Amino acid sequence: MSDTYDELTGSEEQYRLLGATQTGTESEDHLPFPVPTMGSDSADKSEERRGDKVAYFGALVSILVFVSLTWFIVLVNDPASLGWFPVHPVLQTLGLGFFTYGILTLQPTAHPKTKAAGLQRHQRTMLALGVPCITLGTLAIEIQKFNRGHGHFVTWHGIFGLVSIAWLMGQVMLGGGSVWFGGAAFGGGMKAKMIWKYHRLSGYVLLPLLLITAHLGGAWSTWVTSHSHLWMRLVAYTVAPVVALVAIYARVRTSKMKFS
Repeated sequence: MSDTYDELTGSEEQYRLLGATQTGTESEDHLPFPVPTMGSDSADKSEERRGDKVAYFGALVSILVFVSLTWFIVLVNDPASLGWFPVHPVLQTLGLGFFTYGILTLQPTAHPKTKAAGLQRHQRTMLALGVPCITLGTLAIEIQKFNRGHGHFVTWHGIFGLVSIAWLMGQVMLGGGSVWFGGAAFGGGMKAKMIWKYHRLSGYVLLPLLLITAHLGGAWSTWVTSHSHLWMRLVAYTVAPVVALVAIYARVRTSKMKFS
């Protein structure tokens, strides 16, 4: 027994810190996901279905194309002369790249160790990288508009962006509150676990909203259309986001979002 304990990995330790113990069922309620027991069918099943790996790389490659083409368009058009504007597309697309990875790293996970490790990577990617990028990118375009005397949130891109940012802040609080300190913010146990399910569902609705916002800005805004080729805009802001979204949805486990 002591030998087994000594061999605990960092992921297993994180799993325990999230509220799980070796015995009893009460502590399992602190986790935002069902815990398979040793010897059960769910513990022995492979985490991946056929096509999951293809979808994983499809999402990563498409979002990389989205980010890379955006950065290329900005960097070849004398960004130093554009004030704060270049910071906006560069950081927003980078933030969406981190969000994509943050989602992929948590799906699909079926075993306690991989669930805990995936949750840790998910939070680090989203909170330490994705959210700061989106926040700073939004701040940059607001400073640019203020300095140039332009209207705020007057285009569809701006309106969708405002809704997305507000939703994102709520998403962070919902997700964090459902797992931090055993989900104490929402009453812990099954109550917190139910909130996590809503957080998961909300994220899958928020993602296309963020990608639509990027599409509106990249495919239709005056600056981008006058400083890039049509094929670039088509690939970066229509094809790539659609492929990424389809690939991510293909990996969704609807069984994890049962609300009954």
